[in-house]
Order: sequence, then structure tokens, then C-alpha cells
Amino acid sequence: MTRKIGAVSLVVRDYDEAIAWYVRCLDFVVVDDADLGGGKRWVLVAPARDAATPLLLAQAATPEQRAHMGDQTGGRVFLFLHTDDFARDHARMLTQGVKFHEAPRHEAYGTVAVFEDLYGNKWDLLQMK
Repeated sequence: MTRKIGAVSLVVRDYDEAIAWYVRCLDFVVVDDADLGGGKRWVLVAPARDAATPLLLAQAATPEQRAHMGDQTGGRVFLFLHTDDFARDHARMLTQGVKFHEAPRHEAYGTVAVFEDLYGNKWDLLQMK
């Protein structure tokens, strides 16, 4: 049996706002954007069209969902963006206004820096050794 995580849901304020940020700031691509009716959409974005696990952008529909936007993990790093060229991607993200919480650091496992998305979710930009 083959199993995998098909997508990771990320609560967002607005579909188009989120799409624009992930495409511009993280150089993601829109994998799918389908109207489901009633104001709901199936929106998948990913670092590449063939990425194993895309993000499902889920527009907050209730006050409870909006309250958790940007803090789905209680302030911990939520997502890990792996790269084959940390310096390239770090520089590009800085030019797009991405907020980093720290300078790049070298760890036993690779080069890493914590950044946040437009809603405040914490991510690691990470180049493994």
C-alpha cells in the first residue's frame, strides 16, 4: 500500500490575497483553483507543480477559524520549506518583503532561518546538508 499526505490545510483570510502572497513572495505556483460554490474554492499552491504535498488554502469561514489564522501551531514553526540553494531563496524572499525572525544559522542538519507568512505562521527556510 502506498500512502502520503495529500495536502496541508492552511487557514487564510482571503483566497486571492493568499495566492498573491505565496506566488510573489515564495515563488509558489497555483496547482489548482476550483470554484466549489457558495463562496468556497479548492485552492492548492506549492513550490512546484509536481510537489508531493501542496498547501490547501482554506478561507476562514467562522470567527473561531479566523481566531486561529496565523497561529495554527500555538506559536511554533508550522511548515518547513526545503531548498537546494538557501542563499538564493533567502535573498529573493528578502527582496519580496518576507519577514525573517532571525539571521540564517548553520546547524548540524543544515542552514535554516525562521520566517513568517502574511498571516504570521512561522516557517523554516531550510537547506539540508
